[in-house]
Amino acid sequence: MSVREYSLCNSSTRIAGVAHIVDEGTFDPREYADELAAAPGNLEVGTRLHFQNDHLKVWEIRLRPGERCPFHAHTRNYFWTVVDAGTGRQRAPDGTLAVRRYKVGDTMYLENSADDPMIHDLENVGETVLRFVTVELLG
Repeated sequence: MSVREYSLCNSSTRIAGVAHIVDEGTFDPREYADELAAAPGNLEVGTRLHFQNDHLKVWEIRLRPGERCPFHAHTRNYFWTVVDAGTGRQRAPDGTLAVRRYKVGDTMYLENSADDPMIHDLENVGETVLRFVTVELLG
C-alpha cells in the first residue's frame, strides 16, 4: 500500500460551505514517528462509530479544546459535515499542516482507496467543542 501525498492546503470537491484556512505551516513528522508508522492500520476515522451496515459507516468526531485524534487512514470515499463549529489543526505525513475555521454546515467529499489512502490527524485548537459527522461509503 502506498501513502498518497496529501497536501492539507489544497481544496477538494466541496458540497457546501467553505472551511477557511487561517494558518499554514510545517511540523517535524519525526515527533509523531510511532503514530505515523501505525496510521495505515488505524481506520478509526472518528471518536465514535454510531452506525454501520454493508453500505456505510457513520462516525462522530467530537474534540474538546486541546483534544486530538491521532493519525489515521482514510481508505474509502467519504464526506464530513460540521455539526459544532470550531478551529482545527490537521497534520499530514509530509510535514505540512493547516489550521481551518469550520462553520456549521461546512461539508466536504473526498475520494480515497486502500491503495491510495489519505492519512492525517486532527487537533482542536479552538475554544469550543469541535464536532463533525463523517460518513464512509463502503461499497
